[in-house]
Amino acid sequence: MPDNLKVALDAMGGDSAPEVTIAGAIEAVSGHDIEVILVGDRTKLTELLKGKRYPPEKIFIHHASEVVEMHEATSIALRKKKDSSIRRAIELVKHHEAQAVVSAGHSGVAMATSLFVLGKLESVDRPAIATIMPSLTGYFLLIDVGANVDCRPENLLQFAYMGNAYFKTMFNAPSPKIALLSIGEEDTKGNELTKEAFKLLKGTGLNFIGNIDGKDIFSGSADIIVCDGFIGNIVLKVSEGLAETILKMLKMEIANVVTGRLGYLMIKPAIRGFKKRTDYSEYGGAPLLGINGISIISHGRSSARAIKNAIRVAGEMAKAKVHEIIANDLKGQSPFKSQ
Repeated sequence: MPDNLKVALDAMGGDSAPEVTIAGAIEAVSGHDIEVILVGDRTKLTELLKGKRYPPEKIFIHHASEVVEMHEATSIALRKKKDSSIRRAIELVKHHEAQAVVSAGHSGVAMATSLFVLGKLESVDRPAIATIMPSLTGYFLLIDVGANVDCRPENLLQFAYMGNAYFKTMFNAPSPKIALLSIGEEDTKGNELTKEAFKLLKGTGLNFIGNIDGKDIFSGSADIIVCDGFIGNIVLKVSEGLAETILKMLKMEIANVVTGRLGYLMIKPAIRGFKKRTDYSEYGGAPLLGINGISIISHGRSSARAIKNAIRVAGEMAKAKVHEIIANDLKGQSPFKSQ
């Protein structure tokens, strides 16, 4: 990455901020050719950085006097907290002082502010949140996972184009397989939204492989799975909860067996591998695709490792100029008629 590639980090965002965000930033600049601008209370951040070992030429502080709390309404935060760490971090991208932004704070505010400050790409009707998830063969991209609760078929079509541009660029996959999440593989299955979206996707030059049933999401048969944000957010949260539950159940069952301690020692590497594959911190955060810039929305519970990986992904996206590739791929592809 270029020496001057900077990522603005909402240092006050997240359940354990700013201690965890600072730790993640230090890990990121120590392991990657990237610089980080910590955005938040200058006095507090300066104090927390004291005694830490990091390359000082790679971490900067940009003061912001306000913090958006998790319980605050998005509309109120947008109107009243104009000096929040989320907003100031995103404005750094707007003013080209940073090439990407990462926030583990209030996801609704991060998304709305990114859209308000950076704006949408030309031809994009609605930006969408995309997230990488594990599968039997590696990983896949799920889009949308929460930005759009109610969608039109044309929105799902654009999600497919945006997801395709992201996946082929970030994972060097020239023709990723795209599937539409529905209640069955047949094109006659689903509601009106999926049926109409199926027709639109079928008529494109994308590598559309048809519908995918819920039970096959993690099979690895698709590289990109498209759905509306309501369904996608449920899939994401159920998946996170299920992975954690399986690990807990497994440990409980092992503990109930007389030879459990010995058995646990034998399968401990496998359990560790499973945990790593299903841990969201391995994937960093979820990019908001369709805006005029790079914005990564991270989990509120993000660890230092998750923050580090989110910064890494943000830098990689900025270097590849993913938002420009999306804009180019959507040029002339807008299915929306003037209202």
